[in-house]
Amino acid sequence: MTLEARGVTLAYDKSVVFEGLDLTIDEGRITTLIGANGSGKSTLLKAFGRLLAPSAGTVHLGGHPLRDLPTREIARRLAILPQKPLTPSATSVRDLVSRGRHPHQSLFQPWTPNDTVVVDAALEATGLVELADRDAGSLSGGQLQRAWIALVLAQEAQTILLDEPTTFLDLSHQLDVLELVRQVNHDRAATVVMVLHDLTLAGRYSDRLVVVGEGRVLADGTPWEVLTPATLKRAFDLDAIVIADPSSGTPLVVPSIRS
Repeated sequence: MTLEARGVTLAYDKSVVFEGLDLTIDEGRITTLIGANGSGKSTLLKAFGRLLAPSAGTVHLGGHPLRDLPTREIARRLAILPQKPLTPSATSVRDLVSRGRHPHQSLFQPWTPNDTVVVDAALEATGLVELADRDAGSLSGGQLQRAWIALVLAQEAQTILLDEPTTFLDLSHQLDVLELVRQVNHDRAATVVMVLHDLTLAGRYSDRLVVVGEGRVLADGTPWEVLTPATLKRAFDLDAIVIADPSSGTPLVVPSIRS
């Protein structure tokens, strides 16, 4: 499902982050937003998820203005994992993940056996089956992050927005989560938009990179087109070389040693 920003201006009070931004997200692909701290990556993701209303312009989902769609309808089409979600108290992991099924239920269509199958599959995919009955508040940071990702999977939305999905995870679990994201993208033809800080992981797991900064898009293209020394210098003030990762063949960013 196509996600578009058309002439979008995003601001906090009088501080403008983007002005007149046009950006179309490719359907069925993984697009990752990268940029320096404070460049507006999370702000843009919030606008795509209707967590932040543009002060000008419109965001469209599937050709329809996002602001005009009912909340339940949006939740069926689009799932968003914010950077720091609030975990409800006294809630088991299974109950937390089960909340992903709420958009598919109504007064006349309560919980069904299929909902149980979907939740079980999400717990299995994120390695949380043995922790399903634990209080979500007792989990480690990495375990809790996986529980939130399981909720997103259980929602079965065709468009998925992930703000720093590898937060709190060690490198091994970061790779597990990003492999899972790629699998969901492949198996469901889901449209995925992520925010990542690790440039090498962004290059490995993305079809497209969008570099934001200075209130606009600085670079946009495939990982090899975007992760160039010139772009890294401009967007991150980073001196680096870019070589082929010997494992994946994707761009590997190697920062230069500062004297």
